[in-house]
Amino acid sequence: MVIKIFYFLKPFIPRHLQIAVRRILTKKKLKQYENIWPIDPKAGEAPGDWEGWPDGRRFAIILTHDVDTQEGHDKCYRLLEIEEKLGFRSSFNFVLQRYDVDNQLLRKIVDRGFEIGIHGLNHDGKLYNTRKIFGERAAKINQYIEKWGAVGFRSPAMHHNLDWIHDLNIKYDASTFDTDPFEPQSDGVGTIFPFWVKGSNNQDGYLELPYTLPQDHLLFIILEETNSNIWKQKLDWIAQKGGMALLNTHPDYMNFGSRRSGLEEYPVRFYEDFLKYVKNNYEGQYWHVLPREISCSWSKISENINRKY
Repeated sequence: MVIKIFYFLKPFIPRHLQIAVRRILTKKKLKQYENIWPIDPKAGEAPGDWEGWPDGRRFAIILTHDVDTQEGHDKCYRLLEIEEKLGFRSSFNFVLQRYDVDNQLLRKIVDRGFEIGIHGLNHDGKLYNTRKIFGERAAKINQYIEKWGAVGFRSPAMHHNLDWIHDLNIKYDASTFDTDPFEPQSDGVGTIFPFWVKGSNNQDGYLELPYTLPQDHLLFIILEETNSNIWKQKLDWIAQKGGMALLNTHPDYMNFGSRRSGLEEYPVRFYEDFLKYVKNNYEGQYWHVLPREISCSWSKISENINRKY
């Protein structure tokens, strides 16, 4: 109910005021949640009978981007080039009916070995308001899934109902997190490992991929961090536990250096610095894959695992 009220009022609240209030409330809560954020020690427990990542890799790393606006869409070209130059690949998740998605950009993403995913239909906070609304939107989302050849989904604003998501024709979902008490729907799944969400009533199951590194908007816009140290610290812990380091960033908020950062922007060098840290400190130790690749490999990885959300 609180989420519904917020999204009803949101259009009437100036964006700078929204950000200011969130900064105050979030920073007040930091002390309260310091025992579970950014690291929840309990989330590091491996699934039963876990046999590790392919090829003896120490941990997995997955890079994803949610593209929330037209401006973010237009920045995707430069972000793709940065990752490609550093030897990384990622998935780009687009909102279907909020802005125009360029077919040329989609082709470039696929041709360069990156991935396309779906980030909801409207990004208006209403996807899960009722079962009827979700079902109607799921039908339209499935049309794009087939058209684009996508296999993955992430809900806008990280809202989630893992039962309803079975309506989507996907191999994986990425709408959850191990721990993030600052999200509107703050129920973390408590693990830094993927897990299978079993289907029912003749529905197929899917792989759930929680993000395990804090989102960029929280770190750099709300908490006003001036470096990527929290990402690095959490990565080190995930590597120690042998888990999955899944990062979700937004090109919308990245400043590529052409001007001074705006209210909701941070220097893209923070992201570049993190990627260089991964490469320089863990080269040869991590299994770097796209979300679709880990979903295809999961049956082999989890042969002896019985883990259900």
